[in-house]
Amino acid sequence: MRTFARGAATWDVECPRRPSPVAGVTMAGFRVRDLEALRIVPFPAVTLLLEFGAGSPVLDGAAGRQQLGSFVAGPGLGSGGAVRARGQNVECVQVRLSPVIARAILGVPPAELDGAVVPLEDLWGREAARIRERLGAVTSWQDRFALTDALLARRYRAGPPVDPEVAWAWRRIVASHGLARVEGLAEDVGWSRKRLWSRFRSQLGLPPKRAEKLVRFDRAAHRLVAGEGAARVAADTGYADQSHLCRDVMAFTGATPTTVAGEPFLAVDDMAWPGRGMPPAPRVLGSPGRAGARSAS
Repeated sequence: MRTFARGAATWDVECPRRPSPVAGVTMAGFRVRDLEALRIVPFPAVTLLLEFGAGSPVLDGAAGRQQLGSFVAGPGLGSGGAVRARGQNVECVQVRLSPVIARAILGVPPAELDGAVVPLEDLWGREAARIRERLGAVTSWQDRFALTDALLARRYRAGPPVDPEVAWAWRRIVASHGLARVEGLAEDVGWSRKRLWSRFRSQLGLPPKRAEKLVRFDRAAHRLVAGEGAARVAADTGYADQSHLCRDVMAFTGATPTTVAGEPFLAVDDMAWPGRGMPPAPRVLGSPGRAGARSAS
């Protein structure tokens, strides 16, 4: 276990020694003694937080809403800068789920989360309490990761898949760093733009255009954290100009690029999520062309 420190933020971080057997899953373990008002920066994945320690994480959201304990949130948690995390003596496994596999694992489509933070017990019932007890009963982080992987694999095998066309479109958006055009994606899978928008949103929890903006923002934000200037980042990540980047950063975080560059939530990624923690979507058989997309459905 390694210790991350940035300003007043200090916590212990552990990573799995091997990739998850479920494609589309990445995770990390955290032990935090005193977490004070950490800004949650949106990320293009579904967030599943499994807490098991003596303390409890608290999410403070918009309009005074609070969420304690284990939770699930759809892609883009923290948009607008309205969500802060805090707590003392927190121990948890944080899982990032590709939206492509989230429906099978959660038991509901991410769209049903409706952008909210949902208590895990509301989705999993008693299973949420059981996994908390099992995670707390073992002392090894690698054993905790193995328990989590086994749970996710079992639920994934039993759950319904998304349309292969939707999975393919998501993979293209991620591979293009958010620069793929929705019209081109629809044409490649042999769907109308309206049909792709509807299926994509209902199954992954956000429309294609929003997904593109979120993936593009994520890449830009991490380059800001790496110390690159806003003008260079804007030019290299597909923004029209620096002002365009600033507007997007403000919309997603409620802060300027300079402030975002110092956010611990982003800075810890290199330690907690080697390779930036972007869960890859499972492979989808078939060609992305019209005939291939139909045969894969």
